[in-house]
Amino acid sequence: MSEYLENQLENRFNLFKLWNHSSPKPDFLKTHSSSIKAVVGNTKIGADANMIDSLPNLEIVASYSVGLDKIDLGKCKEKGIKVTNTPDVLTDDVADLGIGLALAVLRKICVCDRFVRSGDWINGDFALASKFSGKSVGIVGLGRIGSAIAKRAEAFNCSISYHSRSKKPNTNYKYYSNIVDLAADCQILFVACALTEETHHIINRKVIDALGPKGILINIGRGAHVDEPELVSALLEGRLGGAGLDVYENEPNVPEQLFSLGNIVVVPHVGSDTEETSKAMADLVISNLEAHFKCKPLLTPVL
Repeated sequence: MSEYLENQLENRFNLFKLWNHSSPKPDFLKTHSSSIKAVVGNTKIGADANMIDSLPNLEIVASYSVGLDKIDLGKCKEKGIKVTNTPDVLTDDVADLGIGLALAVLRKICVCDRFVRSGDWINGDFALASKFSGKSVGIVGLGRIGSAIAKRAEAFNCSISYHSRSKKPNTNYKYYSNIVDLAADCQILFVACALTEETHHIINRKVIDALGPKGILINIGRGAHVDEPELVSALLEGRLGGAGLDVYENEPNVPEQLFSLGNIVVVPHVGSDTEETSKAMADLVISNLEAHFKCKPLLTPVL
Protein backbone atom coordinates (compact mmCIF):
# COMPACT_ATOMS: atom_id res chain seq x y z
CA MET A 1 0.00 0.00 0.00
CA SER A 2 1.12 3.55 -0.58
CA GLU A 3 2.25 5.47 2.48
CA TYR A 4 -0.24 8.19 1.62
CA LEU A 5 -3.14 5.72 1.57
CA GLU A 6 -2.05 4.15 4.84
CA ASN A 7 -1.89 7.57 6.50
CA GLN A 8 -5.31 8.54 5.19
CA LEU A 9 -6.83 5.28 6.40
CA GLU A 10 -5.23 5.64 9.84
CA ASN A 11 -6.55 9.20 10.14
CA ARG A 12 -10.12 8.07 9.56
CA PHE A 13 -10.43 4.46 10.70
CA ASN A 14 -9.05 1.91 13.12
CA LEU A 15 -6.55 0.36 10.70
CA PHE A 16 -5.17 -3.18 10.95
CA LYS A 17 -2.12 -3.86 8.76
CA LEU A 18 -1.96 -7.59 8.14
CA TRP A 19 1.74 -7.42 7.23
CA ASN A 20 2.63 -5.84 10.58
CA HIS A 21 1.29 -8.72 12.67
CA SER A 22 3.45 -11.71 13.52
CA SER A 23 0.55 -14.12 14.04
CA PRO A 24 -0.63 -16.20 11.06
CA LYS A 25 -3.38 -14.55 9.02
CA PRO A 26 -6.13 -17.03 10.08
CA ASP A 27 -5.34 -16.41 13.76
CA PHE A 28 -5.27 -12.66 13.24
CA LEU A 29 -8.61 -12.67 11.41
CA LYS A 30 -10.17 -14.88 14.08
CA THR A 31 -9.04 -12.51 16.82
CA HIS A 32 -10.33 -9.38 15.08
CA SER A 33 -13.17 -10.82 13.01
CA SER A 34 -15.94 -8.97 14.82
CA SER A 35 -14.17 -5.61 14.47
CA ILE A 36 -13.42 -5.59 10.75
CA LYS A 37 -16.09 -3.99 8.55
CA ALA A 38 -13.94 -3.12 5.52
CA VAL A 39 -11.04 -4.64 3.64
CA VAL A 40 -8.70 -2.62 1.43
CA GLY A 41 -6.72 -4.67 -1.07
CA ASN A 42 -4.56 -4.13 -4.14
CA THR A 43 -3.13 -6.04 -7.11
CA LYS A 44 -1.41 -8.57 -4.83
CA ILE A 45 -4.01 -9.30 -2.18
CA GLY A 46 -7.75 -8.76 -1.99
CA ALA A 47 -10.50 -10.77 -0.36
CA ASP A 48 -10.85 -14.44 -1.18
CA ALA A 49 -13.67 -16.70 -0.02
CA ASN A 50 -11.81 -17.79 3.13
CA MET A 51 -11.19 -14.23 4.24
CA ILE A 52 -14.75 -13.19 3.53
CA ASP A 53 -16.18 -16.15 5.45
CA SER A 54 -13.91 -15.37 8.41
CA LEU A 55 -15.21 -11.79 8.71
CA PRO A 56 -18.91 -11.95 9.67
CA ASN A 57 -19.30 -8.17 9.89
CA LEU A 58 -17.56 -7.33 6.62
CA GLU A 59 -19.53 -4.71 4.69
CA ILE A 60 -17.25 -3.50 1.91
CA VAL A 61 -14.12 -4.45 -0.02
CA ALA A 62 -12.30 -1.48 -1.57
CA SER A 63 -9.63 -2.29 -4.12
CA TYR A 64 -6.67 0.05 -4.57
CA SER A 65 -6.62 -1.11 -8.19
CA VAL A 66 -8.91 -1.35 -11.19
CA GLY A 67 -8.46 -5.13 -11.35
CA LEU A 68 -10.83 -7.41 -9.46
CA ASP A 69 -9.11 -10.77 -9.90
CA LYS A 70 -8.03 -10.88 -6.22
CA ILE A 71 -11.61 -10.51 -4.96
CA ASP A 72 -14.16 -13.32 -4.87
CA LEU A 73 -17.01 -11.35 -6.41
CA GLY A 74 -19.40 -14.28 -6.25
CA LYS A 75 -18.93 -14.63 -2.49
CA CYS A 76 -19.29 -10.88 -2.01
CA LYS A 77 -22.53 -10.86 -3.99
CA GLU A 78 -23.83 -13.85 -2.05
CA LYS A 79 -23.21 -12.08 1.27
CA GLY A 80 -24.32 -8.62 0.15
CA ILE A 81 -20.84 -7.14 0.54
CA LYS A 82 -20.16 -4.03 -1.50
CA VAL A 83 -17.10 -3.83 -3.75
CA THR A 84 -15.34 -0.79 -5.23
CA ASN A 85 -12.25 -0.26 -7.36
CA THR A 86 -10.33 2.65 -8.87
CA PRO A 87 -11.15 2.91 -12.58
CA ASP A 88 -10.46 5.92 -14.83
CA VAL A 89 -7.86 7.60 -12.61
CA LEU A 90 -5.16 5.13 -13.69
CA THR A 91 -6.14 4.77 -17.35
CA ASP A 92 -3.73 7.35 -18.74
CA ASP A 93 -0.70 6.06 -16.85
CA VAL A 94 -1.22 2.44 -17.89
CA ALA A 95 -1.87 3.39 -21.51
CA ASP A 96 1.21 5.63 -21.50
CA LEU A 97 3.36 2.78 -20.22
CA GLY A 98 1.95 0.42 -22.83
CA ILE A 99 2.98 2.74 -25.64
CA GLY A 100 6.29 3.36 -23.89
CA LEU A 101 7.01 -0.37 -23.76
CA ALA A 102 6.22 -0.74 -27.46
CA LEU A 103 8.57 2.11 -28.31
CA ALA A 104 11.27 0.73 -26.00
CA VAL A 105 11.12 -2.73 -27.60
CA LEU A 106 10.99 -1.56 -31.21
CA ARG A 107 13.59 1.21 -30.87
CA LYS A 108 15.71 -0.92 -28.48
CA ILE A 109 15.89 1.96 -26.03
CA CYS A 110 17.15 -0.09 -23.08
CA VAL A 111 19.75 -1.84 -25.23
CA CYS A 112 20.83 1.56 -26.58
CA ASP A 113 21.20 2.86 -23.05
CA ARG A 114 23.47 -0.04 -22.10
CA PHE A 115 25.41 0.43 -25.35
CA VAL A 116 26.27 4.03 -24.47
CA ARG A 117 26.95 3.37 -20.78
CA SER A 118 29.31 0.48 -21.56
CA GLY A 119 31.44 2.62 -23.86
CA ASP A 120 30.72 0.44 -26.89
CA TRP A 121 29.73 3.46 -28.98
CA ILE A 122 33.41 4.29 -29.37
CA ASN A 123 33.83 1.03 -31.29
CA GLY A 124 31.03 1.68 -33.79
CA ASP A 125 27.44 2.74 -34.31
CA PHE A 126 24.43 0.95 -32.83
CA ALA A 127 22.51 -1.43 -35.08
CA LEU A 128 19.32 -0.29 -36.77
CA ALA A 129 16.04 -0.69 -34.88
CA SER A 130 12.40 -0.75 -36.06
CA LYS A 131 9.92 2.12 -36.22
CA PHE A 132 6.65 2.26 -34.29
CA SER A 133 4.77 4.76 -36.45
CA GLY A 134 2.50 3.14 -39.01
CA LYS A 135 2.55 -0.32 -37.49
CA SER A 136 -0.67 -2.35 -37.30
CA VAL A 137 -1.83 -2.57 -33.69
CA GLY A 138 -4.12 -5.20 -32.17
CA ILE A 139 -5.69 -4.70 -28.75
CA VAL A 140 -7.13 -7.45 -26.57
CA GLY A 141 -9.85 -5.74 -24.55
CA LEU A 142 -11.22 -2.42 -25.74
CA GLY A 143 -12.25 -1.08 -22.34
CA ARG A 144 -11.00 2.13 -20.75
CA ILE A 145 -7.32 1.24 -20.98
CA GLY A 146 -7.54 -0.49 -24.34
CA SER A 147 -9.35 2.50 -25.81
CA ALA A 148 -6.72 4.86 -24.38
CA ILE A 149 -3.98 2.78 -25.99
CA ALA A 150 -5.84 2.90 -29.30
CA LYS A 151 -6.13 6.68 -29.12
CA ARG A 152 -2.41 7.04 -28.49
CA ALA A 153 -1.46 4.55 -31.22
CA GLU A 154 -3.65 6.43 -33.71
CA ALA A 155 -1.49 9.50 -33.11
CA PHE A 156 1.40 7.42 -34.49
CA ASN A 157 -0.65 6.63 -37.60
CA CYS A 158 -1.10 3.04 -36.53
CA SER A 159 -4.06 1.03 -37.81
CA ILE A 160 -6.17 -0.33 -34.93
CA SER A 161 -8.03 -3.59 -34.57
CA TYR A 162 -9.26 -5.39 -31.49
CA HIS A 163 -10.69 -8.51 -29.89
CA SER A 164 -13.23 -8.52 -27.06
CA ARG A 165 -16.23 -10.52 -25.92
CA SER A 166 -18.43 -8.62 -28.35
CA LYS A 167 -18.17 -5.91 -30.98
CA LYS A 168 -18.12 -2.43 -29.48
CA PRO A 169 -20.60 0.19 -30.68
CA ASN A 170 -19.46 3.65 -31.74
CA THR A 171 -16.02 2.65 -32.97
CA ASN A 172 -14.57 2.23 -36.44
CA TYR A 173 -11.80 -0.10 -35.32
CA LYS A 174 -11.81 -3.50 -37.00
CA TYR A 175 -13.26 -6.21 -34.75
CA TYR A 176 -12.01 -9.78 -34.57
CA SER A 177 -14.13 -12.36 -32.80
CA ASN A 178 -11.16 -14.76 -32.93
CA ILE A 179 -8.01 -13.64 -31.13
CA VAL A 180 -5.76 -15.85 -33.28
CA ASP A 181 -6.96 -14.00 -36.38
CA LEU A 182 -6.26 -10.68 -34.66
CA ALA A 183 -2.73 -11.77 -33.77
CA ALA A 184 -2.07 -12.94 -37.33
CA ASP A 185 -3.14 -9.59 -38.78
CA CYS A 186 -1.25 -7.20 -36.47
CA GLN A 187 2.38 -6.38 -35.80
CA ILE A 188 2.00 -5.28 -32.17
CA LEU A 189 -0.47 -6.97 -29.82
CA PHE A 190 -1.45 -5.16 -26.61
CA VAL A 191 -3.10 -7.12 -23.78
CA ALA A 192 -5.44 -4.83 -21.84
CA CYS A 193 -8.44 -6.92 -20.83
CA ALA A 194 -9.67 -7.86 -17.37
CA LEU A 195 -8.43 -11.15 -15.92
CA THR A 196 -11.27 -13.67 -15.72
CA GLU A 197 -11.59 -17.43 -16.12
CA GLU A 198 -12.21 -16.82 -19.82
CA THR A 199 -9.12 -14.63 -20.31
CA HIS A 200 -6.70 -16.74 -18.25
CA HIS A 201 -3.89 -17.70 -20.67
CA ILE A 202 -5.77 -16.03 -23.52
CA ILE A 203 -2.29 -15.48 -24.99
CA ASN A 204 -1.32 -19.09 -25.66
CA ARG A 205 0.99 -20.81 -28.14
CA LYS A 206 -1.48 -20.45 -31.02
CA VAL A 207 -1.77 -16.69 -30.46
CA ILE A 208 1.99 -16.27 -30.04
CA ASP A 209 2.74 -18.25 -33.20
CA ALA A 210 0.12 -16.24 -35.10
CA LEU A 211 1.84 -13.01 -33.99
CA GLY A 212 5.05 -14.51 -35.30
CA PRO A 213 8.81 -13.84 -35.39
CA LYS A 214 8.34 -10.19 -36.33
CA GLY A 215 5.48 -9.54 -33.91
CA ILE A 216 5.66 -7.73 -30.57
CA LEU A 217 3.60 -8.59 -27.50
CA ILE A 218 2.89 -5.90 -24.89
CA ASN A 219 1.23 -6.99 -21.64
CA ILE A 220 -0.02 -4.29 -19.28
CA GLY A 221 -3.00 -6.37 -18.13
CA ARG A 222 -2.27 -9.24 -15.75
CA GLY A 223 0.50 -11.82 -15.82
CA ALA A 224 -1.93 -14.73 -16.01
CA HIS A 225 -3.27 -13.46 -19.34
CA VAL A 226 -0.15 -14.99 -20.89
CA ASP A 227 0.99 -18.60 -20.82
CA GLU A 228 4.40 -17.60 -19.51
CA PRO A 229 6.36 -20.79 -20.33
CA GLU A 230 5.07 -20.59 -23.90
CA LEU A 231 6.09 -16.93 -24.10
CA VAL A 232 9.58 -17.69 -22.81
CA SER A 233 10.12 -20.56 -25.25
CA ALA A 234 8.81 -18.49 -28.17
CA LEU A 235 11.24 -15.67 -27.38
CA LEU A 236 14.19 -18.02 -26.89
CA GLU A 237 13.41 -19.90 -30.11
CA GLY A 238 12.82 -16.76 -32.17
CA ARG A 239 9.16 -17.56 -32.83
CA LEU A 240 8.19 -14.17 -31.37
CA GLY A 241 9.90 -10.93 -32.28
CA GLY A 242 9.85 -9.28 -28.87
CA ALA A 243 7.85 -8.37 -25.79
CA GLY A 244 7.27 -5.55 -23.35
CA LEU A 245 6.07 -6.80 -19.97
CA ASP A 246 4.76 -4.98 -16.91
CA VAL A 247 3.08 -8.03 -15.35
CA TYR A 248 3.99 -11.67 -14.70
CA GLU A 249 2.33 -14.88 -13.60
CA ASN A 250 4.17 -15.24 -10.29
CA GLU A 251 5.13 -11.73 -9.24
CA PRO A 252 7.68 -10.70 -8.14
CA ASN A 253 9.32 -13.74 -9.72
CA VAL A 254 10.25 -13.26 -13.38
CA PRO A 255 11.65 -16.06 -15.58
CA GLU A 256 15.42 -15.59 -15.52
CA GLN A 257 15.70 -16.84 -19.12
CA LEU A 258 14.33 -13.46 -20.21
CA PHE A 259 17.11 -11.39 -18.64
CA SER A 260 19.71 -12.07 -21.32
CA LEU A 261 17.41 -11.21 -24.23
CA GLY A 262 17.80 -7.87 -25.99
CA ASN A 263 14.38 -7.96 -27.66
CA ILE A 264 12.34 -7.59 -24.47
CA VAL A 265 11.75 -4.86 -21.91
CA VAL A 266 10.64 -5.81 -18.40
CA VAL A 267 9.34 -3.46 -15.72
CA PRO A 268 8.07 -4.37 -12.22
CA HIS A 269 4.26 -3.92 -12.46
CA VAL A 270 4.41 -0.13 -12.36
CA GLY A 271 1.65 0.68 -14.85
CA SER A 272 -0.16 3.09 -12.54
CA ASP A 273 2.78 3.92 -10.30
CA THR A 274 3.13 7.66 -10.62
CA GLU A 275 2.87 10.04 -7.70
CA GLU A 276 -0.15 11.77 -9.20
CA THR A 277 -2.12 8.63 -9.98
CA SER A 278 -1.25 6.83 -6.74
CA LYS A 279 -2.67 9.76 -4.79
CA ALA A 280 -5.79 9.91 -6.97
CA MET A 281 -6.37 6.17 -6.51
CA ALA A 282 -5.92 6.46 -2.73
CA ASP A 283 -8.33 9.39 -2.58
CA LEU A 284 -10.90 7.34 -4.47
CA VAL A 285 -10.52 4.41 -2.05
CA ILE A 286 -11.06 6.79 0.88
CA SER A 287 -14.01 8.51 -0.77
CA ASN A 288 -15.73 5.18 -1.41
CA LEU A 289 -15.21 4.04 2.18
CA GLU A 290 -16.48 7.34 3.60
CA ALA A 291 -19.49 7.26 1.30
CA HIS A 292 -20.34 3.75 2.42
CA PHE A 293 -20.12 4.45 6.14
CA LYS A 294 -22.13 7.66 5.70
CA CYS A 295 -24.80 5.68 3.81
CA LYS A 296 -24.19 7.66 0.62
CA PRO A 297 -23.88 6.32 -2.94
CA LEU A 298 -20.54 4.79 -3.77
CA LEU A 299 -18.41 6.66 -6.31
CA THR A 300 -17.18 3.61 -8.24
CA PRO A 301 -19.33 0.62 -7.28
CA VAL A 302 -18.65 -2.84 -8.68
CA LEU A 303 -21.24 -4.53 -6.46
